Amino acid sequence: MKKKVLAILICAMMALSLTSCGGTDDNTAADTYNVGICQLVQHVALDSATQGFKDALTEKLGDQVTFDEQNASGDIPTCSIICNQFVSSGVDLIMANATPALQAAQTSTSEIPILGTSVTDYGTALGIDDFNGVTGTNISGTSDLAPLDEQAAMLQELFPDAKNVGILYCSAEPNSKYQYKVVKGHLEDMGYTVKEYTFSDSNDVQTVTTLAASECDVIYLPTDNTVASNAEIIKNVCVPAGVPIIAGEEGICAGCGVATLSISYYDLGYATGLMAYEILANGADPAAMEIEYAPQFTKKYNAEICETLGVTIPDDYVAIEE
Repeated sequence: MKKKVLAILICAMMALSLTSCGGTDDNTAADTYNVGICQLVQHVALDSATQGFKDALTEKLGDQVTFDEQNASGDIPTCSIICNQFVSSGVDLIMANATPALQAAQTSTSEIPILGTSVTDYGTALGIDDFNGVTGTNISGTSDLAPLDEQAAMLQELFPDAKNVGILYCSAEPNSKYQYKVVKGHLEDMGYTVKEYTFSDSNDVQTVTTLAASECDVIYLPTDNTVASNAEIIKNVCVPAGVPIIAGEEGICAGCGVATLSISYYDLGYATGLMAYEILANGADPAAMEIEYAPQFTKKYNAEICETLGVTIPDDYVAIEE
């Protein structure tokens, strides 16, 4: 009889043990993740990328993910403060929106996974020579680089008789410098005279833009966060001067340009969110994850500014929605 009771007790303990193991699996499936978001500045492109990122992760993880979303208001040193706070609080992943945010995150940690978005060239941003598409570090992400040769071709298509092209950008943004060099080469091959106009921060935008507008037939604006934040100032200089602008992205074009080769920053952020899910939920290694690029580009134009400047747009361009 005692043996029978002992056997029953052992079976009960084994069943309880199996139930306990099952409970551990459920808890693992219900892990929660805290994601820090460092966004350089508030403007439509970066805002859309952040929203896409959050939407993708929320759709995948529901209430298992929380976000600590911080905006540096255009101040680069503040990006470092934000990222260091993320490291101190032990976030599971950092999403860095724009190049200065990515550089701050890179400096703050080599352990916590980092995903960038709205970053043009990762090799330039991270100081990687002979960049081959993967960083080999705790960093990966998505790039907002539109084909720069096609941007130059757009300028030629719309303004074939122009002689002098100014490229205007912030000297504090290394990816803007990269775009300048590439676009300059394409435009010079097409026979244009190209001149560089740079400002170090928002305080010099109006002065430098005024000089560029007085010396150039057309201005090209690369994907540049300081430019995006000061599009209204640039518009108020260039439109009265009758100088058209080809912009590197849709948000800038909507503010002051005539045309752009556009990507969806929301889709870019969404793709970044899917990468974050693979890292958090499935253990993917950012060191081996290739940088992803926008899958398609659309020729778009600013109807209001085109009408004001008398610019004729081909039929295959799409008007930017107001």
